[in-house]
Amino acid sequence: MQTLHISPGRYIVAVSGGVDSVVLLDMLSKQTDLDLIVAHFDHGIRKDSHKDCLLVKKLAKYYGLACVCKEAKLGPVTSEETARNARYAFLKSTMHEYHADAIITAHHQDDSIETAIINLVRGTNRRGLSSLRSTATIKRPLLAFTKTELVNYALKHNLSWREDITNYNENYLRNKIRHQLAQASKTNKNQFLTLIQTEAKLNDEIDSIIDNLINCYIKSKNLNRQWFVALPFVVSKEILARWLSSNNVSNINRKRLEQLAANLKTATPGKLLDVNKNEVIAVNKYYLALKSRDR
Repeated sequence: MQTLHISPGRYIVAVSGGVDSVVLLDMLSKQTDLDLIVAHFDHGIRKDSHKDCLLVKKLAKYYGLACVCKEAKLGPVTSEETARNARYAFLKSTMHEYHADAIITAHHQDDSIETAIINLVRGTNRRGLSSLRSTATIKRPLLAFTKTELVNYALKHNLSWREDITNYNENYLRNKIRHQLAQASKTNKNQFLTLIQTEAKLNDEIDSIIDNLINCYIKSKNLNRQWFVALPFVVSKEILARWLSSNNVSNINRKRLEQLAANLKTATPGKLLDVNKNEVIAVNKYYLALKSRDR
């Protein structure tokens, strides 16, 4: 396996105690210009999950790294989404607490395929096929590696890890897809990976075009309404999403975004449309203005 190279800096490394994150930690430890803080989130879904934390603490001590653990008591019926949101909230708060440059997770190639399929099943937009990527604040350096390669690395280097028995529970959609994907041929997996990579490049090109348009028709928190109204609906949704994102407005689901785009095209001047609990959009004859909600 190839070695990793992460830009020098301080990072929060998400370590669950499973084989993927244990391999990630070992690989990162070989790069001497990184300041690593190990972060472990115990969801409290399994009765024996505290043993994962003990292993992670032992690993952090072995590598001479600081370790932050948080125990939650989410319970065995917790949804995948709730567990994921709680975990990322912890990782992000830890990143801010330690003034780290980014979070590093152990997502790998198989995770990328699983996530794309899950998003397709749930009805995704164009970004769903390539959503599992590295960003400015979340680095995913193992996306080029398969699960098999990571397990082989762990065995070769005599690494210790713990198996999460919930990975075999097919009540979770990801586990169902994971088990079915295990039966797929290497050719089919490679074809799907090619599709994901093509979609990622296409999305980057589309986003670049949208950003150029935004620079022409958007002034910070004001959007040219006459131009926006004239756009095809599918394009206006993309513009609206990008505009809100550029102003740090996130967590707007697809249904809400569609409703908002439609209402902005037909609303009369003077109307205030809710975006979320913190922001509204004021409708003017000539522009749309994103504003903080009066409290």
